Amino acid sequence: LAGLSGGCCFDFNAFQDNTYIVGTEEGRIRKCSKAYNQYLETYEGHYMSVYSVQWNRFHPNVFLTASADWTVKLWEQNMKSPLMSFDLGSTVGEAVWAPYSSTVFAAVTADGKVHVYDLNENKHEPMCDQLVVRKAKLTRLAFNPREPIILVGDDRGTVLSLKLSPNLRKVAKPEDGKTKQQMEVEKLDRIIDITTKDRQLMEKMEK
Repeated sequence: LAGLSGGCCFDFNAFQDNTYIVGTEEGRIRKCSKAYNQYLETYEGHYMSVYSVQWNRFHPNVFLTASADWTVKLWEQNMKSPLMSFDLGSTVGEAVWAPYSSTVFAAVTADGKVHVYDLNENKHEPMCDQLVVRKAKLTRLAFNPREPIILVGDDRGTVLSLKLSPNLRKVAKPEDGKTKQQMEVEKLDRIIDITTKDRQLMEKMEK
């Protein structure tokens, strides 16, 4: 990695111990393994530095990236191009999956905004888009693992605590014979399947 581009961030896959992804200064994402000296895959979609990468907490094949190019992108590790792209209108400091849902994520941007998405409710627009600071750039974000609270940090050293409204913390209802992880994987898989079919249809129409 060192000879190719500078790394900005990395994250290990909780379901595949040896596998991790690295976001680089040039905008590429590298999938790597502790068992090999070379990267396993390269994903291209960003054209500026990637500031955060994170595997989904429930789905072993899905990850999220945030970049200086104003976008957050959702990827499936077996596909080289992003499944979804979200333009947030400003440099994205970080994008993080929620601990309670496979389809909820939040991102912070340099214009002082917090953006919260639930792909199960809306695949295109955020459920919440709120300005929380005016004279600073938001750079970091973290979900509380138990309470409906997120922490955001800015480039001036300030940390703010924000409470999520009920519509931003929906949890799937339990189903007989299914674990929470199985339900969350199925929920995200349905969205991936719809998105993939929509893309294939658009490609056919363009030919």
